[in-house]
Amino acid sequence: MTFSLVGTLVVAITTVLRTIGLPGLIALMAIESFGIPPLPSEVILPFTGFLVAEGTFGFVPAVLAAVAGGLIGAYAAYAVGRWWRHRITGLGVGQLRLDPSRLERMDRFFARRGEITVTLARLVPVVRAYVSYPAGTARMEPLRFGVFTTVGSLPFAVGLIYAGVVLGSHWSIVAREFGLLDLALYALLVAGVVYVALVAAGKIRPKFLHPPTSPSSSGPPEVPPRELPPPS
Repeated sequence: MTFSLVGTLVVAITTVLRTIGLPGLIALMAIESFGIPPLPSEVILPFTGFLVAEGTFGFVPAVLAAVAGGLIGAYAAYAVGRWWRHRITGLGVGQLRLDPSRLERMDRFFARRGEITVTLARLVPVVRAYVSYPAGTARMEPLRFGVFTTVGSLPFAVGLIYAGVVLGSHWSIVAREFGLLDLALYALLVAGVVYVALVAAGKIRPKFLHPPTSPSSSGPPEVPPRELPPPS
C-alpha cells in the first residue's frame, strides 16, 4: 500500500467542501493564503467550480468566499511578518545576517513597488501563499496591502473556479496541470534554499552582497602631473 500526500490532500479538501460548504471554502483559502501548512488552491478552487456546476454553490458566492478566505489568511501572514520584524533583525548566518540596512532596502522596495509585487504574486501558485510575510516585514501600508491582494486574488479565483465549472467532473485535469507548475516552483524553491545555504557558508560570494569597489576607493590616489613653468 502506497501513501500519496497529494491524494490525501484532495480527499481532505473535497470532504471539507462537501460537508461544510462555503464556510469550509473560506477556511481552506485562509489556510492556503497563510501558507502553513501548504494547501493547493489548484485543487480547492476547481473542485469548488465542480460543486458550482452541480448546483451546490452559486458562482458569485463561491468567488466571494474564496477571495474573503484568501484575504483573511493574507492578513494573518502579514501580521506575522510585521510583528516579527524587530525579532529578525540581527538573525542570519555570515553574509546573510539581517541588519537594519537590508530591512531598510526592503522597506524602500515595497514603498516603490509593493502594489505590483503583491498583485502579481497573487497570480502565481506557491508564491501567492508567501508574499504576505515580506510585505508585513516591510510594513507595507495595511489598506494598500489588502486592496492589491484582492485585485490579484480575484482573477485567480474566478479563473480556477470557472475552469472547474466548465470541466465538471473532470476538474482534476486543472489540478494536475497546475500541479506540474507547482512541482517546478517547489524545485526552484529547493534550489534557492541550497543557494542560500552555500552563500551563508561562504562557498558563494554573490556580487549584490559584495559590490565591486570603484577605482577611486582602492589603491593609492593618483597624483596629478605637475605643470611646467612657461619658457622664459
